[in-house]
Amino acid sequence: MIKKCHFLLLITLVLVSACGGPGNLQEDRDEADMKQASVLNTQLAVGYLKRDQYEVAQKKLFKAIEQDPHNVEAYTTMAVLMMKINEMSEAENYYLEAIDIKEKNPVLRNSYGTYLCRVGRVDEAMEEFQLAYTNPFYATPYLAYGNAGTCLLQSGDYKRAEKFLRRALRKHPKLTGALLSMAEIGVQTEKYLMARAYSQRYHALVAPSAESLWLQVQAERALGATEHYTKYARQILDDFPDSNEAGWVEELGESDRIREY
Repeated sequence: MIKKCHFLLLITLVLVSACGGPGNLQEDRDEADMKQASVLNTQLAVGYLKRDQYEVAQKKLFKAIEQDPHNVEAYTTMAVLMMKINEMSEAENYYLEAIDIKEKNPVLRNSYGTYLCRVGRVDEAMEEFQLAYTNPFYATPYLAYGNAGTCLLQSGDYKRAEKFLRRALRKHPKLTGALLSMAEIGVQTEKYLMARAYSQRYHALVAPSAESLWLQVQAERALGATEHYTKYARQILDDFPDSNEAGWVEELGESDRIREY
């Protein structure tokens, strides 16, 4: 609320004291301190969340929301935490709380879109991604393009998925999630040279995962590149022996030869 006394500051120091004196200044300081504490607790929660320390992260987020009930980042982080522990209805409640506070926030809309995609509400998810990437104040619209593409990939709409992912990569050529999704589209649509190229671009940027190696195994095997296929299959067995992908390598029926490579 705007204080009417702001228009009276030039009249007399007595009136300044009456309007914006120590009492109100202290209240303002207290409110600012609480908001800063809320931001700090949210940042701490993000760190705990990255280390899978969910209980302590949740405590920090409860505190952050108590300190500042309008802290959108706290609600969004809590929603992500709820998704991680598979409390999906609770996650949506926190997203909707955040949207009530700041409905045009593109980062929030993009994050909510990922939630909707995960629970299978693809059309609604695409609407959220669109709200994000069409917002002129969104500094990273390529993230929403990439998430939209990955969402469509998961629903089997490979043609539209590729369109969004290419748009994301034009804006940010090193967007690793989009590179991996493009490799998967290559495998799913039997465009194996495409799958190889995007797998290679992905592996040039980050350490291989079981998922990324399996995509390249499928591409190399389909292309008849036995040496490359064997190399990546062996890497899965050595580095990720307990993964689903290691089991899939075993199912190919060539594990003995691969291990001898």
